[in-house]
Amino acid sequence: MKNKVVLAFVLSTGLLAVCGPALAHHGNVAYENKIVEFKQATVTKFAWSNPHSLIDFDVKDDKGNVVHWVCETASPEALKLIGWSKSSLAPGDVITVFMYVAKNGNPAGRLNKIVLSDGTTLHDTQLGGDSGNKSDYRPDDYAKEKNPK
Repeated sequence: MKNKVVLAFVLSTGLLAVCGPALAHHGNVAYENKIVEFKQATVTKFAWSNPHSLIDFDVKDDKGNVVHWVCETASPEALKLIGWSKSSLAPGDVITVFMYVAKNGNPAGRLNKIVLSDGTTLHDTQLGGDSGNKSDYRPDDYAKEKNPK
């Protein structure tokens, strides 16, 4: 009996040691707790890639100098569920970016939302998923298709 308890403890400790770093990756400790708005940002690159899509953009600082920023979003699969596509952004698009900037002062951050030039708003998944039903996913409809009466 004592061996089983020791074995369970060792296995549990090992599992926590392996899973801890994976869970830590998704923390937001590197970012400020307030949202910063960047108006008239020009997209330079949109990387639709795993594990996180990235938006590169240029924007002028208070002194008029152009600063290149990188904004991290969710994965492509998560973004698809809330209305994004591979062609949501293209180099040259002028957008407004709302994001949590890096605490260390680097021109990088985590996306909150973007507003396109036509007024369309695209959120990141950290806002709680499919706000506004952008994916048009209705679980009840899906259940009826799979289980017709």
